[in-house]
Amino acid sequence: MLKGDKVGLRARHEDDIPVLLTELYDDVVNSSRAESGPWRPISPGSKDPRLVVDDKEQGHVPFSVVELDGGTLIGTATLWGIDNHNRSAHIGLGLLPSSRGKGYGTDVVAALCHYGFVVRGLRRLQIETLSDNAAMLRSAERNGFVREGVLRSSAWVMGEFLDEVLLGLLVQDWKPGPKG
Repeated sequence: MLKGDKVGLRARHEDDIPVLLTELYDDVVNSSRAESGPWRPISPGSKDPRLVVDDKEQGHVPFSVVELDGGTLIGTATLWGIDNHNRSAHIGLGLLPSSRGKGYGTDVVAALCHYGFVVRGLRRLQIETLSDNAAMLRSAERNGFVREGVLRSSAWVMGEFLDEVLLGLLVQDWKPGPKG
C-alpha cells in the first residue's frame, strides 16, 4: 500500500466495487463531470470497465483510496495514460461525497506523485479538470502542479460546454512531503 499522511492507495478489492458504483458512478451529475463521455446506467452485477481492474493493462493503474486510520474506503485514484517512452502520465481521483472537504484530495495527489515519480520513474505528471473544480485545482497546486493552459469549452457536461484546466508537474519541480 502507498501511504500519505491521511490516506492509503491500495489494490481494488471486489467489495469496493459496489460502494464506488453506488456512491460515485450512479450519481449522474458527479459522474458526468468526472468522465469524458456521457453517463449511462450500469446493470447490477455487470463488470463496469471503469471499476474492474485489468492487471494486463499497463497504461492504467487504478487504486482504491482508504483512510489510514481505520481502513475505510473513501474513493478511487488512478494513474492513467502512462507513456513509458516519454515518461509521463495523467492523474485522476474521485472521493465519496462523505469524504470531500477533509484534505484527502491533496494527500491522494501527493501519493500518486510519489508513485509516478519514485516507483514508476516518470518525469511528468498531468491533470485535466473542469475549471470550476476548485477542490481539484487546490489539491494539484498544493502539490506543486502549475496551470499550463485552459482548454476552452472542451467538455460537454450536463447540457453545456465547460472549460478545462491543464496542470503539469515535472519531477525536478516536485517537492515530496515528509513521508516521501
